[in-house]
Amino acid sequence: MIYDLARPFLFALAPEPAHDLALANLKRAHALGLTRLLRPQLADDPVQIMGLRFRNPVGLAAGMDKNGDFIDALAEFGFGFIEVGTVTPRAQPGNEQPRMFRLPAANALINRLGFNNFGLDHFIAALASNREFAARGGVLGANLGKNASTPIARAPDDYLAGLRAVYPLLAMRPAYVTVNISSPNTQDLRALQGDSELRPLLQALLAERRRLADQHGARVPMAVKIAPDLADDDLRRVADTLVELGIDAVIATNTTIDRAAVAGLPYAQEAGGLSGAPLMARATDVVRVLARHLRGALPIIGVGGILSGADAAAKLAAGASLVQMYTGLIYRGPGLVAECRREILHSRARS
Repeated sequence: MIYDLARPFLFALAPEPAHDLALANLKRAHALGLTRLLRPQLADDPVQIMGLRFRNPVGLAAGMDKNGDFIDALAEFGFGFIEVGTVTPRAQPGNEQPRMFRLPAANALINRLGFNNFGLDHFIAALASNREFAARGGVLGANLGKNASTPIARAPDDYLAGLRAVYPLLAMRPAYVTVNISSPNTQDLRALQGDSELRPLLQALLAERRRLADQHGARVPMAVKIAPDLADDDLRRVADTLVELGIDAVIATNTTIDRAAVAGLPYAQEAGGLSGAPLMARATDVVRVLARHLRGALPIIGVGGILSGADAAAKLAAGASLVQMYTGLIYRGPGLVAECRREILHSRARS
């Protein structure tokens, strides 16, 4: 496959320049019509959650396309939905480089990017220019965060600004918004998962969502993305809060700060969030804990460590309704999307 030939060249570059180069070339190929060759020839496998119809249950996780510049090109991989961001109200450079590290022996990455993005104005313009994915019924997710310079006590202001900015565009298409309170790379952000912080934040966002829904005549679903490093009791507490307040889905999980699975490997002690294969077991356990506790009260989107079709099917078997990937694409390439879709279809046929 083409990616098998390209990967050694990309892995010879530092991770962040390789990421930028790959996306830029993908966009050029899309403009020339070449990415059509990547489209999997598979039947739709629709899933209905959050009041939305997903053409298939395999999605792209936030982080790959932080600014919404590559939606149509990435859609050619065969995703049923694409989540873009994390976007913050104001543009920010993120943390100092180097801030991404490959751990090839573990099929893993560590990143401490720190919500580097071009800000809401650029993000909105990019979403407004997206045509093809929307026309094909692809579901778009907009992942919202806070600026690093915003004190944690003022975090609701940033999330509210993001919600107000993206809402008019999302209301016009199949879409949802994600509240990202689980990145380990913005100081104190994960504190927002505590009950005394989580409840008022979500109450403010849901109140604003009701106002915007009345204004635009459409209710945009809202998901919350959580960390894999929460204790099981905290997972159940967060789940109860989400159900009580009326959140539409939980995304499990973000990256982990646990290094037990990669101890001794080069770069293992670099600060940041670990993603890829070492995250698979814990992230899937989180899905399982949530599913057993929620008993269908809230849909779960499973993400973390998917590097094969069997991994995707395992997330669904644990209780997820949809899955997302990011690091797996770096190690396996775009063919992973079709592999996951096929395995999910086969798993359902066997059950």
